[in-house]
Amino acid sequence: MTDEPLEADAPHSRGRNRARGMLRERLSMQRWVLLACVFVAAAAVYTGAAPALHVLAGFAIVAGAALLAPARKPLIGRRLRRKRAVSTWPETAMKHLSDAFPNPCFIVDHRGVTRYANSAARDRFGQVRPGDPISFRLRSPALLEALERVIGGDPAQRIEWSEKTPAEQWLEAVIAPVAPTQGTAGGEADPAPSARPRFILVTIQDQTGQRRLERMRADFVANASHELRTPLASLTGFVETLLGPARDDPVAREKFLQIMMQQGERMRRLIDDLLSLSRVELKAHVQPEATLDLVPLVRHTCDALKPVADEAGVAIEVTLPEGPAIVRGDRDELIEVLENLIENSLKYGASGERVEIGLAWAELDRPQAEPRPPGQWILTIRDHGPGIAPEHLPRLTERFYRVDVAASREMKGTGLGLAIVKHILTRHRARLDIESRLGEGASFLVKIPAAMSSTEPDVD
Repeated sequence: MTDEPLEADAPHSRGRNRARGMLRERLSMQRWVLLACVFVAAAAVYTGAAPALHVLAGFAIVAGAALLAPARKPLIGRRLRRKRAVSTWPETAMKHLSDAFPNPCFIVDHRGVTRYANSAARDRFGQVRPGDPISFRLRSPALLEALERVIGGDPAQRIEWSEKTPAEQWLEAVIAPVAPTQGTAGGEADPAPSARPRFILVTIQDQTGQRRLERMRADFVANASHELRTPLASLTGFVETLLGPARDDPVAREKFLQIMMQQGERMRRLIDDLLSLSRVELKAHVQPEATLDLVPLVRHTCDALKPVADEAGVAIEVTLPEGPAIVRGDRDELIEVLENLIENSLKYGASGERVEIGLAWAELDRPQAEPRPPGQWILTIRDHGPGIAPEHLPRLTERFYRVDVAASREMKGTGLGLAIVKHILTRHRARLDIESRLGEGASFLVKIPAAMSSTEPDVD
């Protein structure tokens, strides 16, 4: 019988203890306010500025308001936690994690706005400003549609797309949701819960090298089998003749062996050019980082080809600027461009007996809003030979395209020289223009952008 009153009194006892604890906490939080009230009340009574009853009533009102006012610290804490929970900026740990990825990585919010881009993304796509829509840098419709689906609640998406400028390349993107916002920190319910992800992680993988390697293998087999068929048939026919009717004919044997040597050399040149073209295509989307001076390169190439010009009876006239012509480029590849173009002019324009080579500066006209590039260098190689008919000009850089097949084979050409030149210049973000009229020679213009920085050239 004595236990029941005790059990009934237990909740009241706990309530009284909780009330005493809250009162002590309020007194502790408002102690400076209460001390100030006591001081003011004592001063008022002591000086007789107001009746004691009025002073006590005012003190009671202020003390009651101080003790009954809601605590600010818990409210401020809840607001800060809620603000952090719905923040549109990723935490430092998420940024460090994205920086650890070797591939370009973007962190975007549910509106498609970029909130962070790792160093690989900035190197690959240029300076990315947080707060800009991701479509400013990644403009693929397939990627933006996949991003919309993930924002709408779909699972991670994987898409592929290709780009044609400045060079053909293939990219793969993985778009995955990160940390859906279901509630605020501390387990308190969000007043507006949403199933949308808080952030979306967009990672980019460059598939260009793999795709180019696959196409290089297919093209090499197709082109080699087509172009090697004729010299192999010739070699087989001459070997059969030497083993049969011409077995004891020294004159025929000497003649056939010379032709076989020529066909073997043709196959060697063809394979070398195919391999060179494949190597250039494999890295056509990667612009060289080194800087060099075009002036000594042009002078060096002209000196190396002077014996060829003397043999063909052609004079080389060179006009170069007094100062340096600094560009970003690969020295060996640019020398290959110069050799191909100058050698073509010496071979096919020999009847003009003169080849003019010039290097000049040209300004670029760009909108003021864009970063203004320094300009470009234009290398001109002009011969005074028979010229090229207009219908051939658009196709000169195609593989194995020849204006005159017989003349090309007589000059030991493979039909790949200008294709190699085109792909090298594409890698250097440069352009090849060809101008010609029948009977007035041909001009090959290489327009290559000047280097943006003032870094000293690697090549003297």
